[in-house]
Amino acid sequence: MSKKIPTSRVDKLLGSMGYGSRAEMARLGKAGGIVLDGADLTDVSKRIPVRPDLPTRMEIDGEPLDPVPGLVILLNKPLGMTCSHKEDGALVYDVLPDRWRRRDPAISTIGRLDKQTSGLLLLTDDGDLLHRVISPKRHVAKVYRATLARPLNGTEGALFASGELVLEGEDKPLAPAVLEVVSPTEALLTVTEGRYHQVRRMFAAVGNHVEAL
Repeated sequence: MSKKIPTSRVDKLLGSMGYGSRAEMARLGKAGGIVLDGADLTDVSKRIPVRPDLPTRMEIDGEPLDPVPGLVILLNKPLGMTCSHKEDGALVYDVLPDRWRRRDPAISTIGRLDKQTSGLLLLTDDGDLLHRVISPKRHVAKVYRATLARPLNGTEGALFASGELVLEGEDKPLAPAVLEVVSPTEALLTVTEGRYHQVRRMFAAVGNHVEAL
């Protein structure tokens, strides 16, 4: 059974994508600023199918439409940027185009990387996708490359895989994790949870320190 294509009023769609209010979109349409399939679209109350290919068919002020809702972004997060307003420093959202930061639903990170961690990060405005990925019930694997202060001693892999490691300050053991040694001081760690500073705390539990993640 094929998935039903959602429809939306043009003014509502553009408003949700950060282009402006419905009144602003009405004025833009009347001024010839909205083009669909090569023709001016002056009636912004018109309902249209919201297909993924819509940006190839619609222009706003002479520019292709932004990606429609359901947007997924792959961002290489640098060190020093945060995923939360609770931390000081620049936010990952600051690198997005201004209009994208006005989208509703808002673009959110799928999980988080802390300020001192770099790497690939997914962002989306699709709430269902976000919750499917971050739900503990889904056991979605996340792979971290850790550079360590001291050489591995060879016992870490078995402990991390045992499902018996309890982090300091917690009572519940961690789910089993997979350690792949890259070099004496570098390893790949695959986890299916997202506890606070989990990878750093796991290596601290075996007497090591993460220099880079």
